[in-house]
Amino acid sequence: MVALSFGFHGCAPLESPWIGGVKLHVLPAGPIQTNAYLLTAPERGEAILIDAPGEIWADVEPILTREQCRLTELWLTHGHWDHTQGGAEIVRATSVLVRAHRDDQVLIESPRVMSAFLDSSIKLEPIKVNHWLTSGETLSALGTTIEVRHVPGHCPGNVLFYFSANSAAFVGDALFKGSIGRTDLPLGNHAQLERAIRTEIYTLPGSTMVYPGHGEPTTVGHEMQTNPYVRA
Repeated sequence: MVALSFGFHGCAPLESPWIGGVKLHVLPAGPIQTNAYLLTAPERGEAILIDAPGEIWADVEPILTREQCRLTELWLTHGHWDHTQGGAEIVRATSVLVRAHRDDQVLIESPRVMSAFLDSSIKLEPIKVNHWLTSGETLSALGTTIEVRHVPGHCPGNVLFYFSANSAAFVGDALFKGSIGRTDLPLGNHAQLERAIRTEIYTLPGSTMVYPGHGEPTTVGHEMQTNPYVRA
């Protein structure tokens, strides 16, 4: 049995500067090259990680050491295995605070429910979530505020993290460059995903950079005009 992909292909690791002294590190990892996003603020000595594909700690730790940052939080866009496989190792190594949406509680805290879709070589460990996110909630990290939006359909608990000061949204597997998340998997719902993209992603400013769970970034405006699955 082969592992099912929950998205599309990854992109090469890269680092880019953000405003406010924050650096964005894009780190594809795991069996299907899921994008993890490490945000570091060296002047503050602080870092957060968005999603935790398999063996991501090996990529994250050297960056934290080099930039003299402490990883304080792990934010999960949703509970599919390829976004959570490395989470337990992260927690053991750092004692981070873990945030996710409660609609994916079973997937995150009892990941064995996904074993029917995976090769037996893929090992999953439960992750204890410390804080359940709600849509419209505001988080504070890295010297800025971040809005949480619920974008279900690919997965019941998929959320996005919107950094308005940086015009960036980390959307999990809801939207990709030229595509959308799969809805043929258990608990997927195409109509729900299409509605959520229109109401929660396409209502962001068109210049907003969209950082997906797989593949290259895009912008809200580009997808509104060209995405063949969900147009504005």
